[in-house]
Amino acid sequence: MQRYATDPLPAGSPYPLGATLTRSGTHFAVHAPDAERVQVCLVDDGAETRIDLPHHTYGIWHGTVDGVFAGQQYGYRAYGEWNPRRGRRMNPRKFLLDPAARRIDGRLGDATALLGYAGDDPFGDPSLVNSFAHMPRSVVGVEPGSVTDHLETPWADTVIYELHVGSFTARHPDVPPEHRGRYLGLAAEPILDHLRRIGVTAVELLPVHAFLSEPSVRSRGLRNHWGYSTASYFAVHPSYATAPGREIDEFATMTAALHAAGIEVVLDVVYNHTCEASIAGPTVSWRGLDAPGYYQLDADGRDIDITGCGNTIDAYSPAVVAMICDSLRYFYGRLGVDGFRFDLASALGRTAGGPFDSRAPLLSSIVADPMLQRAKLIAEPWDATAAGYQAGNFGLQWSEWNDKFRDDVRRFWNGDQNVRELASRLAGSEKLYGRNRRPWASVNFVTAHDGFTLADLVSYENKHNEANGEYGRDGTEHNFSTNHSVEGPSDDPDVVAARSRHMRALLATLLLSTGTPMLLAGDEIGHTQGGNNNAYCVAADAPLQDSWPIVWTGGNDELAEYVSRLGALRRSAPALRQAEFFSGRDTPTGHPDLVWFGIDGRELDNDAWHDDSRRTLQAWIDVSDVRSTDDRVNLDETSWLLVLHAGPAASISLGAPEWFDGTLEPAFDSSDSLGRPREKLGIESDAVVETTGPTVLAYRARPRTR
Repeated sequence: MQRYATDPLPAGSPYPLGATLTRSGTHFAVHAPDAERVQVCLVDDGAETRIDLPHHTYGIWHGTVDGVFAGQQYGYRAYGEWNPRRGRRMNPRKFLLDPAARRIDGRLGDATALLGYAGDDPFGDPSLVNSFAHMPRSVVGVEPGSVTDHLETPWADTVIYELHVGSFTARHPDVPPEHRGRYLGLAAEPILDHLRRIGVTAVELLPVHAFLSEPSVRSRGLRNHWGYSTASYFAVHPSYATAPGREIDEFATMTAALHAAGIEVVLDVVYNHTCEASIAGPTVSWRGLDAPGYYQLDADGRDIDITGCGNTIDAYSPAVVAMICDSLRYFYGRLGVDGFRFDLASALGRTAGGPFDSRAPLLSSIVADPMLQRAKLIAEPWDATAAGYQAGNFGLQWSEWNDKFRDDVRRFWNGDQNVRELASRLAGSEKLYGRNRRPWASVNFVTAHDGFTLADLVSYENKHNEANGEYGRDGTEHNFSTNHSVEGPSDDPDVVAARSRHMRALLATLLLSTGTPMLLAGDEIGHTQGGNNNAYCVAADAPLQDSWPIVWTGGNDELAEYVSRLGALRRSAPALRQAEFFSGRDTPTGHPDLVWFGIDGRELDNDAWHDDSRRTLQAWIDVSDVRSTDDRVNLDETSWLLVLHAGPAASISLGAPEWFDGTLEPAFDSSDSLGRPREKLGIESDAVVETTGPTVLAYRARPRTR
């Protein structure tokens, strides 16, 4: 059955894209500039009604259908040229998701039916198989109201906590069973209490844009767990809702609860590629509407793949720039999200696989947008190619994941890194971010979803990814990990103690370094993935409680209390969360803002800096010129001495500058399971302290009173 849409919007406006409710029905608009005809397909009780969209304006097909309201399932069919060598892959037998849909419902069916081409040749004839029965549906929804209560926590005070919505609460005993592994699970008071306890100011959620599993994953009987396989840049992933259709409301409830607890929400967004994979992959949306407009293609019509996922979004295309900016504004302005971490962000600044441009159209549009300027913007500054590694090269308003911090800190505590690199990381990585940026531009981390957990980092020398079905080929080989003489679990007290001490040193380095710290969820209770350093997939039918869950029962609460103590120390001391680089600036005291010492208490000279055998570094941080935005009372306005020792038991002469006349008050000791200092009273600034192994010490500098 076919009928034509009526009641176009006044003046024939094609905007906004997607399905927009009107007084009489729903206005549909979809970008498909080269299509000869586009139909909106209404779905009721498994049957399809096709309606031609009558208007074609600015490359957008649009029209209003009377009597269609919220809850209506729909999709599109695009008619036009089938010329794969030119990138044209329109095939009306393929039922397509709306790229601007606010909701999607359903799963993928038969993989062969989803292919736009017949047989095994992506450049052959178009498929004659109707994909309707094998596709999810777009759903007409009500647009949420505007949200204006963003917390805008200063970057210098920010502590990020990266988590997976499903895994985080799937086995939490104090979350209501029906909310475990769901958006509402993150709104549960025990979860909010835990986040506040350990000092988190922002949660960074692994992808919650609706996603579908890639063909390669489905073919192994698995499903994508992390979500880096986007099916919609506007729809909230439905599987984390308590029931289909509730995802938008429950996502908003989660965000409001986190905001009420003083915690921002940052989304990990995957704008660099989609779930359609390469040209050999399925046609579920963008490819069937305007492949040359959405994807980077070479002269032969093949995908340019700089993401490692089969395709790369063309962020130089006006249609893509508009789509992504609209998506960001929707989640920021309508759903209350506070910021975004851009997966493989370098791909968004490259066209045709060419060099990176920090002023590329999309990157410029984001930072120029009056709404998005207020959001936290975090780049993962690389893609899947060597040319895509661009750490430190994003624009002034961007923060970046700092993998150099990760690697250098791991290597130092393994005993195979020099103090030069460690000092740079402790001080905020100025060589990377010092060009008119602030130290918080460095998002420091030692673990993230992509790699070992903290417990596995000190328990495995090799990855153990057999469950992924890729014969161990997936996941990085460069882990800078150690097993402390036993691969995997051990009940040897010495091994357990060494691993615990190692974890505490890593956590202390992270939270006491200048920059923005990011913790991986579960690290604070000793979460393990059994040595899997790429836990992106699970069995297709695995419930959330069996999908790489964090196991809270029996977790290491002592380690959580240790992290809590570290977080409190960081919050109390502006000197430990500098808002500007040290740079040897003059302070009101006339003394340097940062001085480095060795194990002998002497200031490091050029020879000492280049002595790669050194395993001890001391940092004196002057407090007299800390330019903090924090106006809270009861802050610790003292200078600090940090001591990091990665060697065996040793005597360390504390390093205080010659102009300091006072005592050093022990504040923190990572060798203790709770971070408690062994000494209770202040000691002389030239005292010698004994360490029993790898240790981080923190001392408050107390000038003598006269």
